Amino acid sequence: MPLLHGPLPDRVRSVHILGIGGSAMAAFAGMLKDAGYAVTGSDTGVYPPMSDYLASLGIDVMIGYNAENLAHQPDLVVVGNVIRADYAEAQALLASSLTWASMPQLLGARFLESRHSIVCAGTHGKTTTTALIAQLIDAAGKDPGFLIGGLAKNFDRTARTGTGPHFVVEGDEYDTAFFDKGPKFLHYRPKTAILTSVEFDHADIYTDLDHVKQSFRRLVAIMPNDGCIVARWDHDNVRDVCLEATCEVRRYGEGQSWDGRIENVDTERGIQTFVVLRDGNLWGRFQSVLVGEHNLYNQVAGVAALEREGFTPEALVPGFLGFTGVKRRQEVIGEPRHITVLDDFAHHPTAVKVTLEALRLRFGKRRLWTIFEPRSATSRRKVFQDAYAEAFGAADVVIVAGAHDQSRIADAERFDAAELVQALRARGQEAFSYGSVEEIVGVVAANALPWDVVAVLSNGGFGGLHGKLLGAIEASRPS
Repeated sequence: MPLLHGPLPDRVRSVHILGIGGSAMAAFAGMLKDAGYAVTGSDTGVYPPMSDYLASLGIDVMIGYNAENLAHQPDLVVVGNVIRADYAEAQALLASSLTWASMPQLLGARFLESRHSIVCAGTHGKTTTTALIAQLIDAAGKDPGFLIGGLAKNFDRTARTGTGPHFVVEGDEYDTAFFDKGPKFLHYRPKTAILTSVEFDHADIYTDLDHVKQSFRRLVAIMPNDGCIVARWDHDNVRDVCLEATCEVRRYGEGQSWDGRIENVDTERGIQTFVVLRDGNLWGRFQSVLVGEHNLYNQVAGVAALEREGFTPEALVPGFLGFTGVKRRQEVIGEPRHITVLDDFAHHPTAVKVTLEALRLRFGKRRLWTIFEPRSATSRRKVFQDAYAEAFGAADVVIVAGAHDQSRIADAERFDAAELVQALRARGQEAFSYGSVEEIVGVVAANALPWDVVAVLSNGGFGGLHGKLLGAIEASRPS
């Protein structure tokens, strides 16, 4: 029988995780290990750095989702959302008397019941905002627990239990498990919720924007009366989903009660100074590596949430100064021949737009190349075909790769790289499309010049393009 709600039974001593090789699941396995549970897991394959991390914890990983993986009769089985019901191990679980739960269910039942849960949700910005708030609390000496959907450079893992009163968790709107199609964030027992944005995304599970809004309205509806929603109030969709909130709503964004202002950007070091205003009055002045208007407001949201928890500007300054960012968020991965190569996770057109605008602010008039891989479930579909033509406006040169694996998408619904290139050229931009990673690497390595900036945008591995590009640019160095 599945574990649905309530506290984790005292009898649970051993936990088995289906899908343990993913970064979030491996980090969660570490939390369970730290909490004293015996942990095993299964996956189709586990690779560095996750394989090294799990080995360092002494966690045995079974390769393949086989029925015999459950022969040791664990007290509880955690099912990752990559697991399909037709897997042999899932079928064996359903036929057994074992107790099972999703990762979000167990996180809520075991780690969030007695904590002040700060849930960072929204279509964009939630990973960065989660990592930042965790860092701000940590630098203030309060030892938060956290679960971050990316690799925050300030921490050696993406999840930890912590001993302080706060737990900061990335509130993903994606579905929970094959037996629970509701969004993950409904399990996170929020006492503070941050809503950065609400847009259509995840076209594989949501039908349209209204469907997405339904999920965020459900998050608003579970907020306790003494809780707080920190909402980007200059975004229409965020306002819309918050209209029936019964708790306090702190409004941030341009012209709102909590607002911010960029004072200057150091284009050499990639640092911005910003101020946070409350009701038009200066509340605090900070310095950060997070550059761009979208990051300005992510930071304002963190301040608005933590001020309510008693944090002063003086207590937050060290956290902002010490924050080193999140991997794959405007991350500089190399500078061969004085060509700056960055890796970024952006794939939704809004994320692409604000990321490139932030890079333009950060790097000034340096020539900006953008290499884009349509890889996510939404970007491989034509739903945003026209929106992408607007999104790349800040780039000087755009290279669009062929979409990743469209075999399960009807021809009429597929994103078309050549069509996007034509639209960009019609707007006066240099734009190209190539069918292979090797072609892209060769073209960029041969044509990029010292002091150019090359931003690689993909939510996946992009066929190893990042490393190949760095190597090819270095190899083209004049002898």
